[in-house]
Amino acid sequence: MSLLVVIGGVSVILALAYWLYGGLLARLFKLDPEAKTPAVTLRDDVDYVPIPPYFLFGQHFSAIAAAGPIVGPIVAGVAFGWGPALAWILIGAIFIGGVHDFGALVASIRHQACSITEVVRLNMTRRAYLLFLGFIWITLVYIIVAFTDVTAQSFVGKVTLEDGSVVSGAGIATSSLLYLALPVFMGLLMRYAKLSVGWATLIFLPLVGVAIWAGQKIPFNVEALLNVNPVTALKVWDVALLAYCGLAGVVPMWMLLQPRGHLGGCFLYIAIIGAAAGLVIGGGTVQYPAFNGWAAANGDTLFPFLFITIACGACSGFHAIVSSGTSSKQLRREPDARVIGYGAMLLEALVAAVSLACVMMLAVNDPMVKKAPNFIYANGIGEFLHVFGVAKAFGISFGLLAFATFVYDTLDICTRLGRYIIQELTGWKNRGGRWASSAIMAVTPLLFLLRTATDSKGNVIPVWKAFWSLFGASNQLLAALTLLGVAVWLVHRYRAKWIWFVIGLPTGFMYVMSVWALAAILRAKLALAGWWSDPVPWVAALLIILAVLMLIEAVKVIARSCRRSPLQADAPR
Repeated sequence: MSLLVVIGGVSVILALAYWLYGGLLARLFKLDPEAKTPAVTLRDDVDYVPIPPYFLFGQHFSAIAAAGPIVGPIVAGVAFGWGPALAWILIGAIFIGGVHDFGALVASIRHQACSITEVVRLNMTRRAYLLFLGFIWITLVYIIVAFTDVTAQSFVGKVTLEDGSVVSGAGIATSSLLYLALPVFMGLLMRYAKLSVGWATLIFLPLVGVAIWAGQKIPFNVEALLNVNPVTALKVWDVALLAYCGLAGVVPMWMLLQPRGHLGGCFLYIAIIGAAAGLVIGGGTVQYPAFNGWAAANGDTLFPFLFITIACGACSGFHAIVSSGTSSKQLRREPDARVIGYGAMLLEALVAAVSLACVMMLAVNDPMVKKAPNFIYANGIGEFLHVFGVAKAFGISFGLLAFATFVYDTLDICTRLGRYIIQELTGWKNRGGRWASSAIMAVTPLLFLLRTATDSKGNVIPVWKAFWSLFGASNQLLAALTLLGVAVWLVHRYRAKWIWFVIGLPTGFMYVMSVWALAAILRAKLALAGWWSDPVPWVAALLIILAVLMLIEAVKVIARSCRRSPLQADAPR
């Protein structure tokens, strides 16, 4: 089978879903083009800034996409085969993930752009609010742990290609550092020199290409500079990335988050377009098996682990934090919620499908299958771009920097949103409180990253791999809790039968799969000697308890609400 047929079919299905199901959601939630959004009514040019949808889309898309739709589909595709992975990407994104993102965004703008936790507080109970807040904070920490380490892996070591050319991790590190400086200059010029978005894109996007080329010429080699081994160099990069997170969590959004989000969005567009064009011109066939069996080599079963391994490409609780934490404060008009909330999720599903194609093109005995997901992705992008005569080494460098770029957006937003939670709980609202809260969010993941992670046989493995299942399960359970909060809001304010089908069924499915996965992780860890010194089982047990307690709170609120008459005056516009 041709890869073009697969990706082309996926594109058609997602486009139809946007117009049909996305249009239905817009009508059910009654998006009002005349209503003033919080970005307009509360504008302060710091957090509340109304911006055009095409600019917000790039920022939102790059923030939610990150490494999730790359790592998850590749790991699941290698483990279970591309057939189940692709089916979950499509069904999940259209009927669960897209509804989740859209619902969280609309709920936020209907509550003065407050966070999804505040929506829960206003529509449920303070106890549910505190439970949800704690759950989100723990999830944010594990997202930072997983994505920091998987990014640091790109900066260490090297890959020798078939033609003898070398792609060094130190070169990717240089390109990454150069890339981080570009958005700052872009933000300053747009702010003070009134440089337009169009001109800024024309100037700075080509400079990203220069950064990719220059990186391999002037590699920033931590191993040689500090005379340390690769393992220590990896830890150094973990610390450096977290230090960056602490700083990025407090700088104004216009200086870093918005311009870098725009450039990151362009990166994603180029990767998708380049892959699509490469498929059209170069063809390429599916070689990897569609189905590898109900259990992976590591013992994970398809149910429930497929549904928590592929998180961001199909459904992700983290998206609700982005939608209600930053995007809702920048949404210019209510109808824009359809393209930002639902449309961005479907485009992310396409990114996940392209990532999966990087596995599908490999033979089952190809050595690349055993590589880390970021290298499998970069290799695939390099193959796609090579059709246009782009050197394979440059294409892989582009793929690795694109991967790191996506992660930066997630790390920034996780740190910033974690800061919001700490400030909300402690009342540290001044400048010192912002810095202290951001520092806490940067230091806490370090406690896990500096540990030596091992598998069930005692073999040393990358930290991100040890925590990926826990991250995926907690992330998907966060999605279930978010859907639960949106459902309670809709039932409480606007009782209608469609709520149970559009919101209720996705809530139940995500709840069952994520709690099932957490219970399986907990059971497997408790069977190992020395499990008490491993944080994973403790966190898994805590997350299950928090989820059960919040479900109890939600059932109580819904039962009380159903006994009352619907509050038509407070219905969604």
